[in-house]
Amino acid sequence: MILAGDIGGTKALLLLASVRQGRLLPLLERRYSVASFGNFAAMLARFLEECREHRGCDTRVSAACFGAAGPASANRIQMTNLPWCLDADAVAAQFGIGRVLMVNDFEAAAKGVEALAPGDTAVLQRGEPLAGAARVVIGAGTGLGVAYALPRGRSYRIIAGEGGHAGFAPADAEQMRLWQALHGELGRVSVEHVVSGAGLVRIYEFLRAEMRESPGFDESVRGEGAAAISRHALEFDDPLACRALDLFIACYGAAAGDHALAVMARGGVYIAGGIARKIFSRLAAGGFLAAFNAKGVSDVVLDGFTISNFKYFKENLGGAIIIEDSEITLRNINFTNNRGNQGSALFIRRMQGSKTSANIEHCVFSGNVISPAPYI
Repeated sequence: MILAGDIGGTKALLLLASVRQGRLLPLLERRYSVASFGNFAAMLARFLEECREHRGCDTRVSAACFGAAGPASANRIQMTNLPWCLDADAVAAQFGIGRVLMVNDFEAAAKGVEALAPGDTAVLQRGEPLAGAARVVIGAGTGLGVAYALPRGRSYRIIAGEGGHAGFAPADAEQMRLWQALHGELGRVSVEHVVSGAGLVRIYEFLRAEMRESPGFDESVRGEGAAAISRHALEFDDPLACRALDLFIACYGAAAGDHALAVMARGGVYIAGGIARKIFSRLAAGGFLAAFNAKGVSDVVLDGFTISNFKYFKENLGGAIIIEDSEITLRNINFTNNRGNQGSALFIRRMQGSKTSANIEHCVFSGNVISPAPYI
């Protein structure tokens, strides 16, 4: 059996599956709040115990791959926004797993693009993607992740860095005032300080000094953070919440455009992360694209790039599976999301010319589709 995981700063998804005659058969999937565990080993132990209870027998895992939110080095990840260290050798020894791989979560997401079918994404900007051209995957959640997929022969080389920690570049007078406010509080201001769940709360706090706040709104934000802001914007059309969300979206679009421009991502720009899915209606209203394309002399260039948003929560799991086992064929698979709904079937064909890709064709990693609730 094999194990795949997507470990973020807020939540984690773990999947146990078996491989029979080159086919992947999911056995159990669980979603956890990382705040419920002191470390990664405790969470993995819980999952494996649930696997034993579910199967009624011992669970022997031969290989595992975990995508986690932090830089990977020597098969080890120190998570950026969580005091967890994921060490492949330690996990293998403690749990008796034959082979363990630790990769950056956006490396897994970028690899998961290879498993996408047309219905797996919602198109924000319809361009003309070029086969074999560079791609960008960017996504805001607890932090801001970025990865590049660069063509290498008939396959892709994934470059996962820490692009979320690049400097925040204000694009207008309002964003300059935001930068000044955050610089006074934080010193150097990174894009992640603005384009993330915590960043949306910072934007709201900044705008409170300029706009009237609805009664009880501040209490909601203190209790729920960014989720309260997005809910008040999308459900109640609250002026302060709407302005905060629109400023957040403009900064998000500008950052995505910068990264697309850096590698001329004519193969597509993919928006990942939980936030985009939850605010998709507002994201698609125009502010994101306006900021994405506002690049001065390069405006016309970016206008032709295809921008897609992952509909589902499983792109990182899919990428982790592909990275973990380059020989399997995934076929007729049902994933179950955290609400208990059956996911769509997976039908995969062989990708030619890649030593690091699973056999892929039509893959839907099904989970909670785009919806205004739950919020960020």
